[in-house]
Amino acid sequence: MRTSRIKSKLDRNEPVLITALHFFDPSIYELASLLGMDGLWLDLEHHATSVETAASLIRAARVGTADVVARPAKGEFMRMARLLEAGAQGIMYPRCSHADEARELVRWAKFFPLGERGVDGANGDMPYGMGNLAEYLERANRETFLVAQLEDHLAIEQADEIAAVPGIDVLFFGVGDFSVSSGIPGQFDHPNVMEAMKKVAAAAHRHGKVWGTPSFNVTHAEQLLELGARFLSGLSDLSIIRQGLERQQREYAQLGFMFKEAGVSVGNRNGHPVNSLVANK
Repeated sequence: MRTSRIKSKLDRNEPVLITALHFFDPSIYELASLLGMDGLWLDLEHHATSVETAASLIRAARVGTADVVARPAKGEFMRMARLLEAGAQGIMYPRCSHADEARELVRWAKFFPLGERGVDGANGDMPYGMGNLAEYLERANRETFLVAQLEDHLAIEQADEIAAVPGIDVLFFGVGDFSVSSGIPGQFDHPNVMEAMKKVAAAAHRHGKVWGTPSFNVTHAEQLLELGARFLSGLSDLSIIRQGLERQQREYAQLGFMFKEAGVSVGNRNGHPVNSLVANK
């Protein structure tokens, strides 16, 4: 069981930045991990990533120092266990609406006496049966961190109760889904969104937990850090590549090169910046 870079930094009250990787090529995970990123967000909630593919991506990340933060879909506790077996250091659990669900997350992610996770030891996290079982169990419980995503009004109302659950390390405010469920999609600076975020931050502070949310640029990240956030997500591989291609178009257009866009206005979509949400998921 590897030492978690993220867990170590959070224990020292240092800020953590995770990077969402959408593409399935292991080389991207190798590159990002070799560059020393804090965490690589591997999403299985919204993307068609199989557990088998996820295991290969997690394996590729082991060449460097980055943690893999895997997100299953809501209620996928058995899938979550397989991601941990493959070597994910953290689980980001989506749409955690109440304390009972948070306790279920801990139950299936932690070994006895903290939970009821089943033990195998024949996969990448032990690794492959070569470690001492008792030491592995203790280390896995210590190094595996759990992120509960609060993304709707019920979750915000239950923020204190969720934060109080032993074993939950981070409260992550899902600004995108909260804005949609509030009828103000994409209005991330709306007073209702800001009020909900502050409730999450206050609940985390009261119970000695970390909180975080997506950051859309360096200025925004600075503001979040000033509010006490320590677990931020930044640009994704998808948005980084797209922005690089867009920059190349702008620069070469000055030399007379012409580019045909496929029905999407570069830099703006439906009145909102294209990097406003996909960059952070």
